[in-house]
Amino acid sequence: MKFSVLDLAPVPEGSDAVQAMRNTTDLAQKAEALGYNRYWMAEHHNMPGIASAATSVLIGHVANNTKTIRVGAGGIMLPNHAPLQIAEQFGTLATLYGDRIDLGLGRAPGGDQAVYMALRRTGSDNFPADVAELMGYLGDPQPDAAVRALPGEGTHVPIWILGSSLYGAQMAAHYGLPYAFASHFAPAALEEAIYIYRRDFKPSAQLEQPYFMLAANVFGAETDAEGAYLRTSMQQAFARMHTGTRGKLPRPVEDIDAVIGESMRRNVEPMLKVSATGAPDTVRAQLSDLIDTYKPDEMIFTGQIHDHAARVKSFEIAAAALKDLDKFKAA
Repeated sequence: MKFSVLDLAPVPEGSDAVQAMRNTTDLAQKAEALGYNRYWMAEHHNMPGIASAATSVLIGHVANNTKTIRVGAGGIMLPNHAPLQIAEQFGTLATLYGDRIDLGLGRAPGGDQAVYMALRRTGSDNFPADVAELMGYLGDPQPDAAVRALPGEGTHVPIWILGSSLYGAQMAAHYGLPYAFASHFAPAALEEAIYIYRRDFKPSAQLEQPYFMLAANVFGAETDAEGAYLRTSMQQAFARMHTGTRGKLPRPVEDIDAVIGESMRRNVEPMLKVSATGAPDTVRAQLSDLIDTYKPDEMIFTGQIHDHAARVKSFEIAAAALKDLDKFKAA
């Protein structure tokens, strides 16, 4: 089982974007040493707690500070961009760093309506057509084409479809692309999406068989109590999303109900359904259950943890858990 990292470059309360990017570099290097397969970053805008808005720039920085781990977008919100621009950006990254670059595509704006307008978008985007156009730019060279991605053409940067609904599953199946589901915050349609993707998958030049990646939160620590404590930062962040409150990643708290209220906690808890929280043995057991239930081809872990050292430790625990599970199955 391959396992990867999804990093939103969180900006914790009491810190800033400069330190968040340093933390990203450090985590990427440690993830590479731990045997993680990919290091993905996501496009979000106008969010004080996330420093990955210029996603392709940060991907280049991570790729330049690592050696072997795959680096990419999880994802680029394609409606925000002209396909040619993304082809040129990721074609440039592939030209610089070879076959280490991934391009995951989503159709959400990565922000609110004000962000959408600030990005000069018109609301007339056609996601399927844009994906096809982008694949064309990154495919085999077409010397006679009126518009070419230079650099970009011939790089064949692997394209993924990301989603949290059935639409993405249908898109990935139709184009024969690998599919990653955003189950780390929107798991409601997960089971049906996996079923549709695998049922309707059509082989393509990029992929002969369906390839599904499951996203999961991990809050690993020395004890179950400490893992639950670390998790409260994410619970608070989701609560703020519900109320439309922007801010940096909150500090963890001892009593989450005293901060956001029991009713709000119950509202946000389903968003964290696909998670592993606690001591190493607990995390291993919970990840094993997720694998047995959803049978992913790969897992990608995220963890919005306030303290960077604790966040690194959590990814160490997740890596050890997957390696232990592989050893158990091999035996």
